[in-house]
Amino acid sequence: MDTRHGTRPVWRVSRRCFLQAAAGAIGTRLPGAGAPLTFGAVTDLHYADRPPADSRHYRLALGKLQACVGLMNAEKVDFLIELGDFKDQAERPAEAGTLGYLRAIESVFTGFRGPRYHVLGNHDVDSITKPQFQSAIENTGIERARTWYSFNRGGLHFVVLDANFRKDMVPYSRGEYDWRDANVSPEQLDWLVRDLKNASAPTVVFVHQRLDEGGAESIGNRVEVRRILSGSGKVALVMQGHIHHGDYQRIDGIHFYTQVASIESDNPADATCTAVRVHPDGAVVITGWSRAVSREWPAANLASRFHPPG
Repeated sequence: MDTRHGTRPVWRVSRRCFLQAAAGAIGTRLPGAGAPLTFGAVTDLHYADRPPADSRHYRLALGKLQACVGLMNAEKVDFLIELGDFKDQAERPAEAGTLGYLRAIESVFTGFRGPRYHVLGNHDVDSITKPQFQSAIENTGIERARTWYSFNRGGLHFVVLDANFRKDMVPYSRGEYDWRDANVSPEQLDWLVRDLKNASAPTVVFVHQRLDEGGAESIGNRVEVRRILSGSGKVALVMQGHIHHGDYQRIDGIHFYTQVASIESDNPADATCTAVRVHPDGAVVITGWSRAVSREWPAANLASRFHPPG
């Protein structure tokens, strides 16, 4: 157990077992063997120029993200992703003001010296539309309009999902939604099946709302989504946000890591974020800074995840 970042343990996973088991399921050579991979993640910054509300400190998000970006630049991670609720809105919402908050927090995010990615959260469309949000941010190498997408890096496959659809599959827009009614659209599910079928590497999935079991906090059609993920035989880890205190569950061999929210701190230098580093010597370490949780992750759990689809 590694406690270099406080009293929280660090999850360690054998990359050799990870890749070998995945290769057996996927039927391909070990992807990226010997190549290190590091990515950083931060979630639920909720930036807005408004007074604190209970434990939420909206105005501090710019400094907190700057601290995270500085850490990730120092760690030289291969990419940085934010897991949704990037910005918020004023007490009296106004479209122009909301877009201003988005542009301000994105300008801090661009300080990361590498590829950057976004996951759409419910508060990201609280007083604007999805197209408005997408027009103000950039996902490196991804078509600007896409709110769900995938990419390959360092011998791994990464999938970003958008669960901001109501049960009637109308997309969230301008606050016309109930945060407890989150779903992944049928078009997206069809795309996900095809994307995972074509993936030739172990896969990490990013989503804002919970795909594990959290009651009203979880995605409505999560069981259907999880069936696709587990049936592919390729998904090892799901990283999600939304629930500010964080959580962890393991379902059907897949690890569901809910990251602690950045907003829940009155420390302007709070750098609550994580780095997932795949070492060439065979270890994968998920390290949390500030309030983010780090733990030891037994290699056997990940290795036992992979199995032939069908």
